[in-house]
Amino acid sequence: MKRYFGVIVIVAGVLLAAVMSYRSASSRALEAQRNADQQRIHAEYLERVGWMRANPDEASYRDELKPFFKNYFEQVDAHLTRFKGNTKFDDYLLELEAREERGAKDERANDRKAFYEYTRKTFDSLREGRYRPVWTATDKGMRLDIISSDVVMVLGKPQIRLQLAVWGAQRVLKDDGKVLKMMTSASFDTVWKLTDAKGKLLGEMRGADPSMKIDHPERFVPSFPPQMVLGHYDLDLLPNEVAKMEMTINLSSSAASGGTATSSYVWKLDVPSDWKLGAGESWEGATQEERPEEEIDPSKAAAN
Repeated sequence: MKRYFGVIVIVAGVLLAAVMSYRSASSRALEAQRNADQQRIHAEYLERVGWMRANPDEASYRDELKPFFKNYFEQVDAHLTRFKGNTKFDDYLLELEAREERGAKDERANDRKAFYEYTRKTFDSLREGRYRPVWTATDKGMRLDIISSDVVMVLGKPQIRLQLAVWGAQRVLKDDGKVLKMMTSASFDTVWKLTDAKGKLLGEMRGADPSMKIDHPERFVPSFPPQMVLGHYDLDLLPNEVAKMEMTINLSSSAASGGTATSSYVWKLDVPSDWKLGAGESWEGATQEERPEEEIDPSKAAAN
């Protein structure tokens, strides 16, 4: 009787090992299928996005935005359904919460949540068909969208927030032996020229990279459309006499092969009244410098 019991135990152990081995192999096969399907979605997106980035006709670009992203997110939704993914798209927040529960100290936890929320806001507008830039332009195969230009409160002070998105900046995935890290090349040099109604130069501002620059949105929302850069500029309210603004954004992006694309985008607009200070209010932080008279006032150059 004991001999038979020993045989039964051995057979049960072999069966258990076989079941565990089968489950492990099945899990690896499912993960491989999931990764392959994710790569397929990205490959199809990158095949189609070239036209969206380069389309010189603003009207048709705007018309194609909704169907373009509808196609992408339908594939994302089907992928998540098939592989039982997170349809709430809050994996990053769950990761932060898990760290906190483990007692891990993270002095930048609030900043990380802010980056997630900023990315998520744009992601939701893309997914829900609400992405409607207030201005757009394309150059050198990269597109720049000004997503919004609202006046917001920043540390108790009203600021003009120019929220932007760049499509197509060059990037490369690097492996340092521990983690994979996406390296995106996108450097900004921005100039704002402020003039009165007659074209006289009243002021000028310069800026480098935008605030809260997010050069790999997929880090925060994995299903975010690939190869985009997000960020915003916060500007002080402008002097009351300013009538027009010309914003020039120069964007440089270097490829891994060594080449560099330098794109230039110029947005000319009439300044909205809510962007301005009240009559008589001074422009904080302003400095004065000497300029040739004809540069300040075009009418003087014409007279000469």
